[in-house]
Amino acid sequence: MIKRNEMMDRPVIDKDVREFLRSSQKQLSGELGRIERWANERRVPVIPHETVTFFNWLLPILKPKKILEVGTAIGFSAGLMLKATDSDSHVTTIERNPDMIEKAKSNFQKLGVSDQVTLLEGQASEWLEKIEKESIDFIFMDSAKAKYYDFFPHCYRVLKHGGVIAIDDVLQGGTILDDSKDVPRRRRKIHKKLNAFLKVVLDHPALDSSIVPLGDGLLLITKRESFDFGFMLPEEIK
Repeated sequence: MIKRNEMMDRPVIDKDVREFLRSSQKQLSGELGRIERWANERRVPVIPHETVTFFNWLLPILKPKKILEVGTAIGFSAGLMLKATDSDSHVTTIERNPDMIEKAKSNFQKLGVSDQVTLLEGQASEWLEKIEKESIDFIFMDSAKAKYYDFFPHCYRVLKHGGVIAIDDVLQGGTILDDSKDVPRRRRKIHKKLNAFLKVVLDHPALDSSIVPLGDGLLLITKRESFDFGFMLPEEIK
């Protein structure tokens, strides 16, 4: 089942500014634009248009050949990244939701990028352990927010030196700043794990990081030095 994300209605910037960013910047054309409109009309969570235009600016500068995505959803962001990079780029993307997987496969075919995509079905934690060390140029993480803390050690391990990780929705509509006692019980795990994650990465000497107020907060991390973040892994897989 494809569910909507309640944080889509809790922007971290002024609503009028958000609408300006989404309506005034260059719009997508062709099949990719159709997929974006389809998702937005149905409130299916895909990256917002301000992040779309940022990726279309950023990726041609970085020129990544090997891209890893954690959280395929309907395949929109993977398709966008491939369209923004060279024709010999490749995306390996991980998704566990069967409905999302089927929709993503269909969209990859419509976009004509199926040959440039490896879709790994199942749990991200299991697949991430199997990826070759320091082989990835760019990583986009847009999965369960409470899992960012757990997934990061693997992502950092497989990222090449100078490579970039982009992590979406780290501000949670601004609620990341709330006192934990004021956070609804159903969201406390996300609140706790996201805060713990940010505490580690925002000032760590092995990396450079910056939060860009796009969408619900986009965290960018550049790998400057190798470092073992294994202390962040769940006890059962250390």
